[in-house]
This record gives sequence, structure tokens and C-alpha cells, in this order.
Amino acid sequence: MTRVDSAKHSDTSILRPEQADVLNGDVDQQMLRISRIGKTLFDVANCVIRFGDTPPVSSDGGRSIEAIETAFCYSMPLQDEPVVAPDTRSHSPLGQHRAVTGAPYIRFYASHPVYNGDKALVGSINLVDYAPRPAFRERDIQLLADLAALVERELHLRLINASQLDLQKKNKNLRRKSLIDPLIGTWNRGAIMRILTIEAVRCDKAGVPLSLIVADLDFFKKINDTYGHPAGDTVLVKVASRLRSCIRPQEALGRYGGEEFLIVLPGSSHATAMAVAERMRLAIVSQPEVIAGTALNLTISAGVASTDLFPTATTEELISRADMALYAAKDAGRNRVVKATPDLS
Repeated sequence: MTRVDSAKHSDTSILRPEQADVLNGDVDQQMLRISRIGKTLFDVANCVIRFGDTPPVSSDGGRSIEAIETAFCYSMPLQDEPVVAPDTRSHSPLGQHRAVTGAPYIRFYASHPVYNGDKALVGSINLVDYAPRPAFRERDIQLLADLAALVERELHLRLINASQLDLQKKNKNLRRKSLIDPLIGTWNRGAIMRILTIEAVRCDKAGVPLSLIVADLDFFKKINDTYGHPAGDTVLVKVASRLRSCIRPQEALGRYGGEEFLIVLPGSSHATAMAVAERMRLAIVSQPEVIAGTALNLTISAGVASTDLFPTATTEELISRADMALYAAKDAGRNRVVKATPDLS
């Protein structure tokens, strides 16, 4: 029988992260099921599934008989071949173990190695009992090997599941990145338009209004021409942050154009939308932004449109109405909010 270097093969690094919960003692229900199968199949006191060299922490401080049996199994060096001690008292070196010579007087022990997908030894499945088993034969060793294969299969399934979860997480992150404006961190044009479409359908079914705001940063070209595009980018980031602070979690802010923002307000009437737009205007104008040591007094103009006043309007028509109101605000001197009405042209 070949003994494997325990320090080399039972290192936690040979278990992949998704398998480490077992090694840390969080033996899940599937491992407990395999353990119960082993106890019933071999009619033994316990079937212990072991990973690594450190036994799991027992809630009773290791005083229970199950904790003692587990500690006994963990005290055995991991080996790359099955171990069978039909009578531990006549087996060297088990005959000198304190759990054999003293309480609880373990008289039978058998184990089979467990490997991970990389064929590295990571643990073992162990049988313990309190009566000798002289009739433990080759057929029983094969059954124990089958149980070990179940444990290895569970480790493999964990690896597959973890890989799938990791892939889903990466796909979700990639999808989110594809929807976020990389400069200012708001929804990009495609994303905010999709949100608008979804909310339009939802609000229509719920019988509640849908409002939107189109807001534009005044004199943005002058900022770019005077202070440079990096300064202009910084201004956009600052403005987006202020606008975001004015809306609720269920509302959405997106970059509709260069310095133009689209805000979707599901469930909001035109009066509420006007109040939100005015709050945004005040948030921008209330305090200058210091860019490259220069204080810039910023303002926005905004147009508001709502299904309150345009109940049959499509999302494109609603945006067009808000755009018309925005242009009216610009024509009226900027730094103001204008509501779209049926007679506004």
C-alpha cells in the first residue's frame, strides 16, 4: 500500500474555490445523504466524508461520539489506496490509537481516497464501527469505491455549477456595461429608450400616467471650446450626479445625446414631472462647479411631456413633445422648465 505525502495532497489549494466550503466544514445536504447511504449500506456506526486535514468545528466542542469518530478519521494520513482494518486492535499503527485502546473503542476502520477533477487527492470516505469486520471483502471495497465516486461526482457538479454561475455573472456584467454610458455612468441612449418602452407598456396596463423630461445643459459647447473637452466631460459627470440625486429609485436617468438627458418617470403626473424638472434645474443652478480652478455657473433647460395631456401618444411622440418644450425653454432664455401642451408648436 502506497502512502501519499499528506502535506502535499491534502493542501486546501488543490480544491477549487467552489469546493472549499466542504473543506471548511460546511458539509452540505448532498454529502450528508452520501454519508447516510454509507452507514445504511455497510451497517456501521458512522460514515465520515473527509476533506483535507482539519476536521470541521463541532458545536459541542468535540465531545459527542460523532465528533470523536470524525476526529479519528481526520487523524489518519490521507492515502491514495483503500485502507481496511478489519480489527483495529491488530492493525498497525491503528492498534495504538487512543480511540482504539480507549473510549470509544473503535474496532473497525476502512477508507477510500477521493480525488478532484485534476486527479489530486483531496480527501477520503471513511467507515468506523465498534465491532470487528473480518468479512469485509473485495466486494465491500468496491462498494466503498462506488461511494467515493459519488463524492467525486458531487465535487465535479459543484465545479460545473460554479462555472455556470461565474459565466452568468460575467454575462450580466457585460450586458450591464453595454447599457451604461462609459463616461457619466447613467443609462446610455439604447438602454433609456428600452426602459421608456417597457414603462410605457406597464403604465398603460396599470392605468397610471407616464411622464418624461428632456433636459439639456445650457452653453455646453462654450465650455468645451473655452476649457477643453476633458473639462466638458467632468462637467457632464457632475451634472449627471446632481440630476440623479433628484429622482427616485424606480425612475430612470439616461444620456440621450451629447449633453442631453432623458428622465423617465413612471406613474408620475405632469404636475409631479414639472416639480421634478424644477428640482433638477435648481440642483444645477444652486451651486457653481469648480473645474480646473474655475467656478462655472451651470444651468439646464428642460421640457416635460406626460400621458396626462397626451394619452394616445407613442413613446416617440412623447419625446418629440418634450423636445418641443425644451426648444421653447431655450428660446425663452434658457435656465427654465416648459411643459408640453397640445397647443405648443
